[in-house]
Formats: sequence, C-alpha cells, structure tokens
Amino acid sequence: MANAIRVVLAEDQAMVLGALAALLEMEEDLRVMACAANGREALDAVIKLKPDILVTDIEMPIMTGLELAKELQSNHPATKTVILTTFARPGYLRRALDSGARAYLLKDRPAKELAEAVRKVHRGQRVVDPALATEAWGAEMDPLSERERQILQRAGDGKTSTEIAGELHLSDGTVRNYLSEAIAKLGAANRVDAARIARAKGWL
Repeated sequence: MANAIRVVLAEDQAMVLGALAALLEMEEDLRVMACAANGREALDAVIKLKPDILVTDIEMPIMTGLELAKELQSNHPATKTVILTTFARPGYLRRALDSGARAYLLKDRPAKELAEAVRKVHRGQRVVDPALATEAWGAEMDPLSERERQILQRAGDGKTSTEIAGELHLSDGTVRNYLSEAIAKLGAANRVDAARIARAKGWL
C-alpha cells in the first residue's frame, strides 16, 4: 500500500518482537520498516528510515523507551512514539507522556488495539488505557529530578558512588549529595531502599 503507515518496532525479546511484527504486517495499512533489539538500533533505524511511528518497550538495552521518546520529541518530531509495555503503573505513564510518547499501551491488550492506536497516533491523537489514565490522575507525584533518577537507578543496580560519578562525569561528592536528596525525598533508609521505593512507584 503506497500510503501505508510506516512503523519501526523496538523490543529486546526476540519472540515478542517477531510476533508484533507479524501481527502488524497483517494490517493492510501498516508497514513494518525495521525491527530493533535495543534502543540504539531503534534510534539508528528512525534516523535512517524516518518512519511515522516508533513502537517501543520501556525497558530496552542501551537506551530505554523513555529516552527514545525524549530523543524523538527533541530531534525527530516527525516520528511519534507508542509505548507498549507490561508496566501498568501511573509513574511510568506520567514519565512516558512527559517524555513525548503519544500512546501508552499494555502488552496484555488485544493486537487489534495496538494497530488502532498506531492509526490514531498517526492522525495526531493520544491513546492511553482508560483505567490506567484514571489511576494516574490521582497518583502520587514523582518528587525526583532527572539527575536524581539517573543516579538512583545506577545505585539500585549496585554501582558505587565513584562508578556513578565516572559514568555521569560528576564528582563523588556531587553524586553523594544527589543520593542524599533522593533518599530524603522518598523517606528511605538508604540508597538501595530508595531505589526499591522508586521502582515500585514507576519512578525509575
């Protein structure tokens, strides 16, 4: 179909990626241009192919789906992001929408809903699961700054302050200050506890 909606898929689980591609290709007005197993591959495909829609999971190697959405919103706005995930948490939804995603769908929904969401986003609409949207409306606000989130995520993965400082080009003292702020905001006992709380709420 000459005017088919062009889609790039990003999913790190090979079987899921293959199934999604096969399902979308069954729709006459959708065309899967490329499949990516990590965020960097997905971004490279977007830059090269300039698709209409990127469908991506949140948790992706190298670049997350939220990082991809933010990058596309800033530098490749012609490609709209659809998040397809297992995370039914208001915190993730809010972060996705703040990052520029135009749709937030759960993987347990029927395949037809994904295809229809792609069409709606292509028409300029936003698509969010109604139950999750209602829950997000009354959910607790994320108190973390972007830098606190970056540092806390790494701390939760077991990295030391020195390792985090090296990755983010900060001093050890600055990293410790950010961690102290995050721990205080979350009312946590320590950095590991803070990361656990933030992940449970969808803030990491």
